[in-house]
Amino acid sequence: MGTLDVNTITTASSDHSSKLQGPEDLINEEDESPIEEVRLTVTNTDDPTLPVWTFRMWFLGLLSCALLSFLNQFFAYRTEPLVITQITVQVATLPVGHFLAAVLPETKFRVGGRVFSLNPGPFNMKEHVLISIFANAGSAFGNGSAYAVGIVTIVKAFYRRNISFLAGWLLIITTQVLGYGWAGLLRKYVVEPAHMWWPGTLVQVSLFRALHEKDGKRMSRAKFFLIALICSFTWYVVPGYLFPTLSSISWLCWTFSKSVTAQQIGSGLRGLGLGALTLDWTAVASFLFSPLICPFFAIMNVFAGYALIIYLVIPIAYWGFDVYGARKFPIFSSHLFTAQATLTHVGCFYGREIYARFRDSYKEKEDVHTRLMRRYKDIPSWWFYVLLGVTLAASLMLCIFLNKQVQMPWWGLAFASVIAFIFTLPISIITATTNQTPGLNIITEYVMGIIYPGRPIANVCFKTYGYMSMSQAVSFLSDFKLGHYMKIPPRSMFIVQFLGTIIAGTVNIAVAWWLLTSITNICQDDLLPPDSPWTCPGDRVFFDASVIWGLVGPKRIFGTLGNYSSMNWFFLGGALGPVLVWLFHKAFPKQSWIPLINLPVLLGATGAMPPATPLNYNAWIIIGTIFNFFVFRYQKSWWQRYNYILSAALDAGVAFMAVALYFSLGMENKGIDWWGTSGEHCKLATCPTAKGIQVDGCPVY
Repeated sequence: MGTLDVNTITTASSDHSSKLQGPEDLINEEDESPIEEVRLTVTNTDDPTLPVWTFRMWFLGLLSCALLSFLNQFFAYRTEPLVITQITVQVATLPVGHFLAAVLPETKFRVGGRVFSLNPGPFNMKEHVLISIFANAGSAFGNGSAYAVGIVTIVKAFYRRNISFLAGWLLIITTQVLGYGWAGLLRKYVVEPAHMWWPGTLVQVSLFRALHEKDGKRMSRAKFFLIALICSFTWYVVPGYLFPTLSSISWLCWTFSKSVTAQQIGSGLRGLGLGALTLDWTAVASFLFSPLICPFFAIMNVFAGYALIIYLVIPIAYWGFDVYGARKFPIFSSHLFTAQATLTHVGCFYGREIYARFRDSYKEKEDVHTRLMRRYKDIPSWWFYVLLGVTLAASLMLCIFLNKQVQMPWWGLAFASVIAFIFTLPISIITATTNQTPGLNIITEYVMGIIYPGRPIANVCFKTYGYMSMSQAVSFLSDFKLGHYMKIPPRSMFIVQFLGTIIAGTVNIAVAWWLLTSITNICQDDLLPPDSPWTCPGDRVFFDASVIWGLVGPKRIFGTLGNYSSMNWFFLGGALGPVLVWLFHKAFPKQSWIPLINLPVLLGATGAMPPATPLNYNAWIIIGTIFNFFVFRYQKSWWQRYNYILSAALDAGVAFMAVALYFSLGMENKGIDWWGTSGEHCKLATCPTAKGIQVDGCPVY
């Protein structure tokens, strides 16, 4: 980022409301950010003359948004879904931006009284930030694709019923945009205050600075990215086409080819994954995202929770006590079977801090970043009010006029909106101060299942409106904090986020509609060929949830009518567990490791299972430990320079090769058939182990 001459630079954009002038703009130590991590990462300078509304920004932003929307939705239906994140675009668009700055004509045009040029100067960091925000909408703010696409998928692929393209589009757009209204109402409390520092955004800030600040190293970041991209692209043809068995190497299954127990223990996809490995990046990053960008502390919390559940609780419950007749079923599966069927932690450890932050947001002194942002025109509040009103009206029309397709009554929409609005502020504060984001998906489907049982589509619609609008609000606010640190005009941020969301949602539904209507038996893994990748693991779990919480209902599973009512005691355990840790911390305050025990993270570590499998966790934990502990500790300069770029290159290379393989070979059903294309060879892992249970292909005990 260029330095700022505070005495001479004046604003040059309609987004700027005043000019920089005089010594009052000089930085004083007292208005530095109170957060050390922010002081070490974010610069205290700004150049408001840098153009942001450029042809380059619009071209690369729109292209990135559409491309990521297409690829992420395309991969969402595959057995190992790959989420291409914002970081991939952040790195990949840098050389393209510089290229456009070198070749586009500098001729100036007058449009509506303003001077415009296709090439207003060097490609700058602010353009790059807006392009990345555009792309982030294309990855559904890191979720891969719009959550509501799952509703369309389960209606068409699992329930085999009709839903119109219009109803699907309205579901996606309204659930994605509704959260912007909540975010706009709360932005003053969780973006501007210095103590709301959003740790996750600092990763982006660091990468932007690394990509734009010049250095004299021989191996530039761009060159490293290109080399890693080519390697990733070339290698993926092996596990992605020639030798798919490398995606899950389960040597226990190969060694004990006739043992059900050994295969249940060793299978990475259908068992406990003991010793299972992978040479496929999609298996590493499919469900937990790239381990290269996750802090080692978080990796260890996930590892502790994963090991506790998979290698202690499950074996004891399954083989030791046969809890709920577990041995009648496979040990690990995302299918449905029939019998013949956080907040406490935050309150204890962060409650006082959250209250103080909310209180101080009214009166705390502005830090340098908030003060620098005052030079840009703010977003009028009525923008958010209008957006919220229009979105609620469209959602209401969907519930009333297309009710036969979505099943949700109008009061369900109102109730879901109230839940989302109530939780948005505390969850935003939690995320802004702890980088942990509790979800509302279980709460919403549990509540709707009790109130409105027997209607699975209504249940998932309610969950999506309640959970996703809150999640989108948090993502929207996170991106706004990134713009705050990078000194991006707020109105530019809003417009890019809004347009990106509309474009991304439209591409998502278009791709989903194409695949759902063109691939025979998509998502039906029992009807697909053995080597077919179109098994829809995420949508399978989404469908299971609709059956459990909507069709059957909590009362028939966890209530007095069900077999699992004793499971409700875990609510009490989840509430009291963090209190015990907190009391332990108060009793031994000098033990600094005690506060690092984060039970919501530890006990929620396996929340992605299924559709995630032990193979995904094994690979994620191993790779994350290598790079974020050993490399970070012993090769810190390499880690700082190349770690995030390597992550982006691996994602991008796999994505491009997977798309190339599909369009060149997959659409024509041109495959090869040999031992290495037959999966992980753990078919017995799907067998039950109880006596007298007959399943084809399984031994009878």
